[in-house]
This record gives sequence, C-alpha cells and structure tokens, in this order.
Amino acid sequence: MTFDPQSLTYDDKGLIPAIAQDHTTGAVLMVAWMNAEAVARTLETGRVTYWSRSRQAFWVKGETSGHVQKLVDFRVDCDRDCLLLLVDQKGPACHTNRRTCFYTAVRDGAEVELMRPEA
Repeated sequence: MTFDPQSLTYDDKGLIPAIAQDHTTGAVLMVAWMNAEAVARTLETGRVTYWSRSRQAFWVKGETSGHVQKLVDFRVDCDRDCLLLLVDQKGPACHTNRRTCFYTAVRDGAEVELMRPEA
C-alpha cells in the first residue's frame, strides 16, 4: 500500500506533531510540527523538514546550523495523529546548542539543568 501524507490526521491548522528520536541511542531529541508538504519533502529527500509555526515557512533541520537530521525511519502512531522520526542527528538538535531539547528535569519541586550547551 502506498503512503499518502493526506491520510494522516492533522489539527485545525493542518499540522501534526513530530517527535525526533536518535535512532542509535533512543534519546528523544525534539518535538516539532509538520504539515502534509513537510511530510512529503522529508520522505522524498531523507532530510527532515518541519513547518515553523513562528516563521510560517518550511524548516529543513540543519540547513543553516549544519546540525542535520537524516531520516532513518518514519513511523505513524495508531491514531495517525503523531509521528515518530528516527533520525541520524549531526551535532546538537536543540536551538540552545544542546543535544536534546529536553535538558530540564523537575526533581523534588525544583528545575534541574541536565546538560550544558555544547562548545
């Protein structure tokens, strides 16, 4: 069966959440948004392409920073309303220059920074 990006369940803005996970370590790197065209571009090129809600434009991960996400596997959840992208991440995934966007934990009621920005 051929995959059709239109078969996914998008929100009222035409977006679907996409979770980027390191394919070797399993670490969750980031969460971003895609529309049907970003899904199609990602599958066509192998370079992960998101939809920037703030800029209202396509965003190819690493295009300006060099911190490229190469698609390894593309997965759709059971409700077809969330994506899991297994990626080969070059450099930090987070715009704060950290490996992952999930660098803050809440422990005993306090925020704890788990990692510093990469040099």
